[in-house]
Amino acid sequence: MKDRPLLLLDVDGPLNPYFARLPRLRGYTTRRLHPANWLSRQTPGSRAHRRGLRIRLHPGHGALLSALPYELVWATTWMHEANELIAPVIGLPDTLPVIEWPELFGKDPDGLYWKTRPLLKWAVGRPFVWVDDMITDLDTAYVAAHHDAPALLLRIHPRHGLRKADFVALTRWAEEL
Repeated sequence: MKDRPLLLLDVDGPLNPYFARLPRLRGYTTRRLHPANWLSRQTPGSRAHRRGLRIRLHPGHGALLSALPYELVWATTWMHEANELIAPVIGLPDTLPVIEWPELFGKDPDGLYWKTRPLLKWAVGRPFVWVDDMITDLDTAYVAAHHDAPALLLRIHPRHGLRKADFVALTRWAEEL
């Protein structure tokens, strides 16, 4: 697997279009889940705490992602819970590698997205695509200046999630390596 580029995948935004305007998106299923990180930020006993976090997932995304020429890695605050709660719903194996963040939502001294530096440390020297909804131009410039292998930062709009054009871009980038 080390010869394949990494696909570093966030959940909220790319897989869970949490800003979608429509209550029911075509092809998506809605679930209420209780991820530990989210629960820790809710008031115990509150309505939100009891009901859980509403997420929308597309069961077909797993097959589309698995068909890509990448080694899939979770790069999400869901961490290991992505394997437990997200993977079965979308059809991915529940054994994907997980980036374990040293600090969630930390403030970067240079204004980078808090995932950027730990993600580069994790991917050291490997080509990768990072799929996330919070990537900025500053992150893209930082990765270009500090990562010795090819990298593509693919920002996904959290209203739409991953779309067909994104899968085309992912395939094309891997073929061009």
